[in-house]
Amino acid sequence: MGKSKTKADLVNEISSATGLTKTETKAVIDGLLQSVITSVSNGQRIELRGFGVFNSKERKPRIARNPKTGELIPLDKRFVPIFKPSPDFTKKVNNSLKD
Repeated sequence: MGKSKTKADLVNEISSATGLTKTETKAVIDGLLQSVITSVSNGQRIELRGFGVFNSKERKPRIARNPKTGELIPLDKRFVPIFKPSPDFTKKVNNSLKD
């Protein structure tokens, strides 16, 4: 596996590929990420064909256990963000990392 990429790495890569300035590229990336966060937070589903789907999922209330102390902790109903990659994305990752 390769080293992880930061947002700054993505900004540099996209800026070089598109001819946009780094400032413009960062603004576009920040806008996209904020839009995804806001939409999913409002219960909306975002589908980017060929990439995947961002959505939220309800987790039912349950009793959890603190592994360190063994104490039982009640957890309320909550919602968590999820990402489901497209089949094409999954296939490309699988084929690239197989070797």
